[in-house]
Amino acid sequence: MKKAEWTVMTGLDSGFFVELLKGNDQAVAKWKNIVDGETDAAVCSLTIYELKRLSLKGGLTVAAVQLTIEAILAVCQVVWIDNCEVLDAAARLSHGNDIPAVDAIILASMLQAGVRTIYSTDRHLQSFKKKGIVIINLLA
Repeated sequence: MKKAEWTVMTGLDSGFFVELLKGNDQAVAKWKNIVDGETDAAVCSLTIYELKRLSLKGGLTVAAVQLTIEAILAVCQVVWIDNCEVLDAAARLSHGNDIPAVDAIILASMLQAGVRTIYSTDRHLQSFKKKGIVIINLLA
């Protein structure tokens, strides 16, 4: 992967990848920027879990999810939930903003990675407000 020089980290949640697989123009364009090395992207490890779960429930095909996960691992910074800092931040986000646990962990991991823009379809993330953080609703 060609690393972008002076780009701001972008966060992608599972809704981004669902929209990407559906062919959402905005998601496809952003993914192209990431693959081309024009934008750096962070993805929480729980997003991989959510995509796998969607494939098991039949919401996405197993093959599409497997290819998507391979692409995530190849071109994105995966934020693994392996430290107390992200869990502490997630607990505070969940409590202070009434965000469900998994969504709060995903959000906290992206913030820990230094994202400034998050692409999402999640209504809980849409309600998060912090100066300097932009949440782009792919369904709007």
